[in-house]
Amino acid sequence: MISPNFVFIAVVISVVGVSIYARDTVRGLTEPNRVTWLLWTVAPLLAFVSEVRQGVGMTSLMTLAYALCPLIVLVASFVNTRSTWRLGPFDIGCGIASCAGLVLWLVTANDTVALFSFIVADLLAGLPTVLKSWRDPSSESPSAFLGGTLSTLVTLATVTVWTSAEVAFPIFVLAYNVFLLTLVAGRIGPRLRREPAPDPLGPQERVLGRVHTEVPDG
Repeated sequence: MISPNFVFIAVVISVVGVSIYARDTVRGLTEPNRVTWLLWTVAPLLAFVSEVRQGVGMTSLMTLAYALCPLIVLVASFVNTRSTWRLGPFDIGCGIASCAGLVLWLVTANDTVALFSFIVADLLAGLPTVLKSWRDPSSESPSAFLGGTLSTLVTLATVTVWTSAEVAFPIFVLAYNVFLLTLVAGRIGPRLRREPAPDPLGPQERVLGRVHTEVPDG
């Protein structure tokens, strides 16, 4: 394990990554889904308050960064409104379901149920962006997800005692960032949907070509 002070480096990495994403949003190169980024702001902010109450140490600073970084993107989406992804019924449905999960997290007295409902709420909040990254990865920028991946790895490396309160949410965030980074940078959706290139030769031309190569001249 490394010094807990490395959490500050993790925060800087995360801020740099999301700042690039926000810059691309202002320029119209990236189209963030506001449902995702709004709930990604609210959920970690609530988690940060919970961690402070539970006495979680320096790791909680990374959770605070998880809230402030999406807020930067959300603000950037209002600077250039033309760069915002158009919301549909799926996006709104995921947002409502995510809010329901957050309500359950807030009212339940069971720590395990609370943690699970919070992670599910964050997962549902990100589904619109997952679908968008699958359908149109060019509408996303990988910088925020790369920064999130690296910063979370650094944060986990500072944890001395691995408890669910300390690492459950960071591990989830790590997995989610890696998944989104793969979708966006690897352009997985378009690659898997790509149809085979049409054969330049039709069936008749292929037969004639084969006969021509098999029959010797003269």
